[in-house]
Amino acid sequence: MEVRRLTGEALDAALDDVARLRIAVFRDWPYIYDGSLEYERRYIQSYRESDAAVVVGAFDGATLVGAATGTPLEDHAGDFAAPFAGTGLKLQDVFYCAESVLLPDYRGQGLGHAFFDHREAHARELGRSHSVFCSVIRPDDHPLRPAEYRLLDGFWRKRGYAPMEGVIARFKWTDLGEDEQTEKALQFWGRKL
Repeated sequence: MEVRRLTGEALDAALDDVARLRIAVFRDWPYIYDGSLEYERRYIQSYRESDAAVVVGAFDGATLVGAATGTPLEDHAGDFAAPFAGTGLKLQDVFYCAESVLLPDYRGQGLGHAFFDHREAHARELGRSHSVFCSVIRPDDHPLRPAEYRLLDGFWRKRGYAPMEGVIARFKWTDLGEDEQTEKALQFWGRKL
């Protein structure tokens, strides 16, 4: 296994694989996202176009099996600025760890920690004082929630993150089995770097 930051030609070569990973992993609980390759390609391209963004890849040989992304929070200001009003944090001080996607067979091997290590190091290089991410809020009694589902709260807390009280974003996507996008609540977690 190798975990490395992807830039330039390596990032260009991996964009479709990152898009496919997002679709595959986010189909599962709790996102239950019905994504399309066309949307994912457009979304991931924004990381190629930003000088301050980071994409970290986990490779099993030449195969991309996981990826994590991050960008300055102001790059997402349209979606996420409002929840940060009243927190005392300036968007320019915050780095957003956007997503981590990892195929199930590779979980529990320390790759999640490596993803956070790389993104937090990148955030520090940019002079950011805080790191945040968000997790989707789903009801415990949701009919698609697997009985064996295990929350990641313990992992995140070990990394020093905690839920940010009242810092909730709203974002729309189409759930599996649905015809239209619906709004989801996303809880921000944060830590000082």
